[in-house]
Amino acid sequence: MSKGKVVVGMSGGVDSSVAAYLLKEQGYEVIGVTMQIWQEEAKEVMEDNGGCCGLSAVDDARRVAEMLDIPYYVMNFKNEFQKNVVDYFVEEYLQGRTPNPCIACNRYVKWESLLKRSMDIGADMIATGHYARIKQLNNGRYVLQTSATKAKDQTYALYNLNQAQLKRTLMPVGEYTKEEVRRIATKIGLQVADKADSQEICFIPDHDYGKFIEEVAGDRVPGEGNFVLTDGTVIGKHKGIIHYTIGQRKGLDLAMGRPVFVKEIRPQTNEVVIGEGEDVFAKQLLCKNINMMAEEHLPVEKRLRAKIRYSHHGEGCIVRQMDRDTLFVEFDEPVRAITPGQAVVLYEGDYVYGGGTIV
Repeated sequence: MSKGKVVVGMSGGVDSSVAAYLLKEQGYEVIGVTMQIWQEEAKEVMEDNGGCCGLSAVDDARRVAEMLDIPYYVMNFKNEFQKNVVDYFVEEYLQGRTPNPCIACNRYVKWESLLKRSMDIGADMIATGHYARIKQLNNGRYVLQTSATKAKDQTYALYNLNQAQLKRTLMPVGEYTKEEVRRIATKIGLQVADKADSQEICFIPDHDYGKFIEEVAGDRVPGEGNFVLTDGTVIGKHKGIIHYTIGQRKGLDLAMGRPVFVKEIRPQTNEVVIGEGEDVFAKQLLCKNINMMAEEHLPVEKRLRAKIRYSHHGEGCIVRQMDRDTLFVEFDEPVRAITPGQAVVLYEGDYVYGGGTIV
């Protein structure tokens, strides 16, 4: 008796491949789907970029699907990806912010678009190879729970999933460590057992964000401007605000005789504000575009733990709701490089309580 029909987003990597295997073993009717979301790839890029959206992913995913004896399809999501990820990424940099394209891709492409199309073909659920778990709380709401392996936990990049999406999602590898997942893949003879994890932003394989934005945005890209101190003193010329982010030290080419850092980016005046090491620490932030998981509305005040970037270990904080779409977060200790455009994700124990975009 089948537990239901589930579409597994298969990237050709070991995690999504093992996810498909585990769900089939658990009694689900599994369909493999690779989302074609980036435009074109040269052969050398295909070989370098074994990422979740490369054309090279299709060959590996198809081989895995054949071995698991499950139906397999490639679905085209190029338009959705262009609008919700690439265009968003470029616009944010032009406004002096530092976006997180993976969070946007997860919410609006890998979930919203894939879930809709999967429902259209009669599926009950979708599944991915993310290192996270989904739990239903006593109040009926669905939350993300950190994965069994803290080192690979991906809840930060998934905080923006809504209740309807969480309700219809399975994440089977969240119960395993990466080593255990690779062992399962080896045991069942998957060729991708030792495939390297994808790195960085998939649509910029050479990691040169500035060049990419210049190619896409053309004459809309702000040109050179002034490096300034907080008081407005001009100390040099910068290459353009798209080349900088809060907390950056390298690549400034400023002869100050000591390490200095990007403290603020001012798109209105095309200025990059430079400060000392202590200047990039702060105890407070505001975030908007909030997504609540554990409760529909935040109480007047709540003690939580917050991460301000994927690699951040987290810091204790008090969170207050300012209005329907704004949270004020006050940290116990100053945190480094709070960056507009990035996400702040709030945790209660090992659950994601909610989060938003830092403004």
